[in-house]
Amino acid sequence: MTTELRVMTSGAFTGAHLALLPQVERLTGQKVLTLTTSIGTGETSIPNRLQRGELADVVIVVSKNMREFIDAGYVLEAGSTPLARSTIGIAVRAGAPKPEIGSVEAFKKYMLEANSLAYSASVSGTYLMTELFPRLGILDAMTPKCIWVGNGQRTAAVVARGEAEVCCQQISEMLPVAGIDHITPLPAELQKVSLYIAGIGANSTNKEAAAQMIALLASPAAATAIRQSGLEPA
Repeated sequence: MTTELRVMTSGAFTGAHLALLPQVERLTGQKVLTLTTSIGTGETSIPNRLQRGELADVVIVVSKNMREFIDAGYVLEAGSTPLARSTIGIAVRAGAPKPEIGSVEAFKKYMLEANSLAYSASVSGTYLMTELFPRLGILDAMTPKCIWVGNGQRTAAVVARGEAEVCCQQISEMLPVAGIDHITPLPAELQKVSLYIAGIGANSTNKEAAAQMIALLASPAAATAIRQSGLEPA
């Protein structure tokens, strides 16, 4: 057994993960190495890291990705555990007026009137571009003014720099970013709730400590940190 826990986590769970590190390290007696905090795209993405055979003791991703990783043999099905539910929201640059998106029609109107929208390369962005905008009949109008944000970068950072008017992403990924205001959930009728799951890496050399970490993250002891990060404990 090694004395390090190597963790790959998608962005939505990053805030909770970082907040809970002291508890994990006290429980396991291991130093946690956070290898990546984004499902991302490109060579440093979690899928590409796992495909290359990089060592991972704990992997935390949305359920769809976890299923793919288990089927590919990158993560063990035994011990995979739901941790949290995540919702999608939008935000604007600090000082900008609060978006009025309290209904389906209000959201649609706001999107059409926005000059630009930063969307993520992961779950929320895929939902917007392949499900939500087509369902609302606004995909053609939105596509020219949508800015794709990949490589682990947060959409909120793009808005904070003034490079887009509005951003859309998992709420937990926007909360830590300075320079934005009015993080507002999508209307309930349009919301997509994602379940984030932790699993033990198939090539882990520290499976006992990995299982301890996952049990802690799924326990009531982690609930406050998970809620404060913008998620809801599973």
